[in-house]
Amino acid sequence: MNPELLEQITRLVVEKLQSQQSIETEVTEKNGGVQFWPHTEQKAKLENLSSLPISEAKTQELISIQPYITSVEKTTPPSRKTDDVPVEEINRVIKGLEEPADQEELEFLKSKTPARIGIGRAGLRPKTESWLKFRYDHAAAVDAVYGDVQEKLLKNLQLFKVHTQVTDKEVYIRRPDYGRKLSDEAKALIKEKCKHAPAVQIVVSDGLSSKAVDENVEDVYLSLQQALQSMGLEIGTSFFIEKGRVAVMDDIGELLRPKVVVLLIGERPGLVSAESLSAYLCYEPRKGTIEADRMVISNIHKGGIPPVEAGAYLGTVIQKILHYEASGVSLVQKEN
Repeated sequence: MNPELLEQITRLVVEKLQSQQSIETEVTEKNGGVQFWPHTEQKAKLENLSSLPISEAKTQELISIQPYITSVEKTTPPSRKTDDVPVEEINRVIKGLEEPADQEELEFLKSKTPARIGIGRAGLRPKTESWLKFRYDHAAAVDAVYGDVQEKLLKNLQLFKVHTQVTDKEVYIRRPDYGRKLSDEAKALIKEKCKHAPAVQIVVSDGLSSKAVDENVEDVYLSLQQALQSMGLEIGTSFFIEKGRVAVMDDIGELLRPKVVVLLIGERPGLVSAESLSAYLCYEPRKGTIEADRMVISNIHKGGIPPVEAGAYLGTVIQKILHYEASGVSLVQKEN
């Protein structure tokens, strides 16, 4: 992505979010309660962003959301073996019910969910195309769990790599507690290379989806960096944790003593998306930190929250955490 274009979009999004936040603060003071980011109103947000002074083609490329399948096309089931079916054919629109009782209602329901509804059957079994698509999505989810993050990406973002106490993927899946603790070598390397006691410490981890990191983390990371720099907040030395879990934030907090830790980590993949990224935030995490003190912005991917917009929004959330010196439930209580 063009760095100048990303910087411009980030600045515009931050300004828009800050103006909304000032309005929401006034409403909160009058009515009480916490105002959360209305991320479900993506359509309205994208329409507003599309009017910004950026070329329409590039804007659409960066922040548009791909719609779910809303139409039914007539297709011919493949007669060849499953192994010979190309990905393009597997991913095409799947033929649904032959004669639904209410076609309009079915189309409306399908437009509201990515779930496999109204796909029909061939006797007692799924249709060939539906079954192939299911197998393809399942394989993508497995690849996301067992895959590795591209070294080129880490090099481009200047992230050095450390490990948890996990020795391999099978151990990572069976023993989540190992992924919550850094290895002794990792602790020594972090102490040697990282800035001590920054305002914000950004960490990236593959978690349960390496594909989520490959597809989204660059835009989120660069946008977040730009947002924090524009707010004048000190950023620590970022790094990558292989096979990490969310609670590894506690070890990082003990080692570096930052005010806020931001962990960009791959979400558990599903059959709808295998490339969804989450951003966990915590104020001064330490050993013994409870889950209620963490907060998360999830569903960051091309079909959910656009990565660039997510990075800019994270900057405003961090600003609020630092202001109230709290995160999670504690932040909600202090805002009230």
